[in-house]
Amino acid sequence: MRNHPTAPQSALSPHARRALTFGLAAGGAALFWGLDLPLPMLFGPMAFCLAGALLHLPLKGFGQVSVAARTILGVAVGASITPDLFHALPRMALSIALVPVFIALIGLVGVPFFRKLWGLDAPTAYYAAMPGGLQDMVIFGTEAGGDPRALSLIHATRVLIIVTVAPFFLSHVYGVGLTNPIGARAVDIPLHELALMVVAALVGWKGGERIGLFGASILGPMIVTAVLSLAGIIHIRPPAEAILTAQFLIGCGIGVQFLGITSGELTRVVLAGVAYVLVLAVLAAGFSGLVTTLGLGHPVEAFLAFAPGGQAEMTVLAIVTGADLGFVITHHLTRIILVIVGAPLVARLITRRMSEPRG
Repeated sequence: MRNHPTAPQSALSPHARRALTFGLAAGGAALFWGLDLPLPMLFGPMAFCLAGALLHLPLKGFGQVSVAARTILGVAVGASITPDLFHALPRMALSIALVPVFIALIGLVGVPFFRKLWGLDAPTAYYAAMPGGLQDMVIFGTEAGGDPRALSLIHATRVLIIVTVAPFFLSHVYGVGLTNPIGARAVDIPLHELALMVVAALVGWKGGERIGLFGASILGPMIVTAVLSLAGIIHIRPPAEAILTAQFLIGCGIGVQFLGITSGELTRVVLAGVAYVLVLAVLAAGFSGLVTTLGLGHPVEAFLAFAPGGQAEMTVLAIVTGADLGFVITHHLTRIILVIVGAPLVARLITRRMSEPRG
């Protein structure tokens, strides 16, 4: 599964393609908002950009602007890290201890799933199975000799489906509304706190990149803002307008991941990703049910904590449902750290075992 085509070439300039993407996404957001559908600023752009990508329209993502939008969510999480969260950590300890078991089971089930059923090579199968960040898994998988195109499509499919289905479950199974206020208006937040948030976002993002921090666009701002929050300097999340902008750009980003997809990729790679989401859903449901049954967390928080979606997307859902953001993000951070740190080590062992002479 090598040498897959990427997005088709277009006579339009990059700026024109981005303008088309923005217009399409804005139209989707406006339609979803007008129809009073849930999360219109996320699902509208995602749906329209996905449709445009599948129709092979000359779309183009927003590059560093989209990365910058993730810093908003990092600041939002950091502002939620308060002394109360640290007091609650012992209560979370048992459910957090389940995360390594969760990841181990995912690997034990997922790698044979992609190897035996879908015929992927070992590095691609391993990094396709791991529920880490899309960019991280593609980069690590490529360095290990995996297929970057297959990895990108499988992880994009995972995020797309989970982000689409999770709100339905939250609304119809758990009876939770997606209408929790996402933040105060910018005009209602003191100017000095807004300025501190911008500084925390930029310093955390670029400083994190400089020291090689994985997920620097989210984790860097989160760390800097958490320090300010714990020091009593920042007391509020970013304004609603900023979080809506982040939703808009995240929705666009998910949709344009499918640019240039071929019919062969759609029926093989994407189908493998869809099937794997069902496997992940069973495992995640089992662990979230266990956490709830043991009284280690509330059902909604447990569901969001073990849903194997992207960190940014789960942050958005935690905010709009009014869930305990600290509980949800602590579990996701644990999962991502373990996957990021452990994935290259395990993949190296797999590669070494494959290269050993038989007999």
